[in-house]
Amino acid sequence: MKGEAVRTIAVLNQKGGVGKTTTVANLSAALAMQGLKVAVLDLDPQAHLTIHFGVDADKDGNGAYNVLIKSADLSQALINVRGNLWLLSANIDLVGAESELVSVVGRETILREAVESMVESFDYLIIDCPPSLGLLTLNALAAVKEVLIPVQPHFLALQGFGKLLQTVSLVGRRINPELKISAILLCMFDTRVTLSSEVKADIENFLESARATESPWSQARVIPVHVRRNIKLAEAPSYGKTIFEYEPKCNGSIDYEHIADYVHNYMGVDSKDDEFLASIAEEIDELDSTLASVDEEIEAARAAQTTAVEELVEAPAPALAEAAPTRLGPIGRSKRRIVSVATPSARRLPVRRPFAVALRK
Repeated sequence: MKGEAVRTIAVLNQKGGVGKTTTVANLSAALAMQGLKVAVLDLDPQAHLTIHFGVDADKDGNGAYNVLIKSADLSQALINVRGNLWLLSANIDLVGAESELVSVVGRETILREAVESMVESFDYLIIDCPPSLGLLTLNALAAVKEVLIPVQPHFLALQGFGKLLQTVSLVGRRINPELKISAILLCMFDTRVTLSSEVKADIENFLESARATESPWSQARVIPVHVRRNIKLAEAPSYGKTIFEYEPKCNGSIDYEHIADYVHNYMGVDSKDDEFLASIAEEIDELDSTLASVDEEIEAARAAQTTAVEELVEAPAPALAEAAPTRLGPIGRSKRRIVSVATPSARRLPVRRPFAVALRK
């Protein structure tokens, strides 16, 4: 590929549901919004990244299969899905790719050769790996120099972490000596749960113990910005949109914007975490202040609601009859229940994309 400054990153974890595709889609979109040219490669037969960008996997999802099996030109197979953003699409045909490549000599480096032969130059090439450690993942690891590992801060999510590191180390020794693990990204992070902080501390201690070694993860760091739990991140793919298009002011949008800043300016650079945190300190302080005021308003509202309910329960019957916003429902001879009348939200959601395959009765 032309352009010495290109950064090649594989987003990898053999465990499913940890945020790989969400990270690739929104990280690449955030980088593209900064004016950087980004190519994303979908190597997952489930084609979730392809669907996330609103591309029909059945009609236009054979790009990755053609590149790996039919030696198609990677530059010609890319689809321009957003400004500064190109996609190598995937579909279910990739399931058979591994068996079709069994007898091919050099099957682990097919993608690397395709990337090196690209005429178009990019600032970033990011690969969404499948949730396995098979031939497709080996092709991705052979074609990149950096690995970013999304991790859900749960105990079971760490069980395959060692196997993943062994695979990266093996590929580094035999196929790609330049391969390094650059960062760990904690997804679906909940600061209210002690387990999240404990898992983060375990990973940081493990990485710190490897600093003096020659392992591929000796310089890896936990990205100081975590992806908080946010339902908007789960909703966005069903509309074929990135989080910046679907809900640009939600926590997920803010988190991935900061993560893109960290990846572009600080990831892989020694002792830069403090500098990065200082760069967003003002925004963090403002956010903390906003959250604190919201918490105060919530507590005040709860206190007012509790007081109102207590007054209604203790009030005589005529007073209860005049209380229009509430209605009473008996739950026993000596107890009464207060049920608030809630007004449904008037927010209008955009039209959801239909399922690719119709559901049968």
